[in-house]
Amino acid sequence: MTSTHKTARAERPMLAIVLRLAAMAMLSTMFMLVKIAGEAGVSLPELVFWRQAMSLPIIGLVLLATGKLGLLKTRRMGSHALRATSGTAGLCCNIGAATLLPLPVATTLGFTTPLFAVLITALVLREHVGQWRWAAVMLGFAGVLVIAGPAAAPVPPLGLAAGLGAGVLVAIISFQIRDLARTEAPIACVFWFAFYGSLFSAVLLPFYARPHGLHEWLLLLAIGLCGACAQFLLTAALRFGQVATVVVMDYTALIWSTLYGWVLWDHLPGYATWLGAPLVVAAGLIITSREHFLARRISPTSALDESATEEANTEGT
Repeated sequence: MTSTHKTARAERPMLAIVLRLAAMAMLSTMFMLVKIAGEAGVSLPELVFWRQAMSLPIIGLVLLATGKLGLLKTRRMGSHALRATSGTAGLCCNIGAATLLPLPVATTLGFTTPLFAVLITALVLREHVGQWRWAAVMLGFAGVLVIAGPAAAPVPPLGLAAGLGAGVLVAIISFQIRDLARTEAPIACVFWFAFYGSLFSAVLLPFYARPHGLHEWLLLLAIGLCGACAQFLLTAALRFGQVATVVVMDYTALIWSTLYGWVLWDHLPGYATWLGAPLVVAAGLIITSREHFLARRISPTSALDESATEEANTEGT
């Protein structure tokens, strides 16, 4: 997709916001189903495999029906496989956090990705990071400490590690996607991630797969469908609106996760989560607004790169 085409496309910000809200509802529902499936005895490798494998035929059929199967052509299979390695590890962490932690806590920890992205930018890439983003990083990690601190309700260490690990890995993936998005269609990034991720996770199936009843198989099917729908909704939202317009809607996932936790598990977040989550959300909003401002100030193409990166990155869940 050329930058000229992106610039010329008519924007419909209200439609973009509605699509992004629907995407967050789908993603939150997917992780709710993941938690239920985990409690029903479906192992993590099975959840990872079926989450990705279910989306392959859906993507393939949509592309075939629209005559866009050629979008999957690539000369960068190695880059896709490397991105899928990181992405599959990140998906394992996300699913692990959803199964081990209360959904609001797992969702909040997922919002730490921008914090780790800033750290990678400064410490690994050696790029300049201003005082606004450093302040946001400190604010965000203060929120994490409030949620997981000694005064809070006990948080399983493995679940906490999975949630923060997801934040680190998704931040790393965002840099890989930034490179891929310069030459690859976003749907190609999604398809090859699912393809290689299915292969990688299939290796573990002989050790972890077990017989399931109709209930468990319906859960796995629903997880795959919700994930695929979320991917298409995320992509569609960025076809009609800018990153800065729609990304704020991502935090509505916290509303959905709290609602699901209350209705299905009779669990409401403790006071520590109510205090810490707004700090993490505020930090993410500060970082997003600053990066969008800087991209716009540097050049229009930088903003387009930002949009392409977000479009592909958000499809890796």
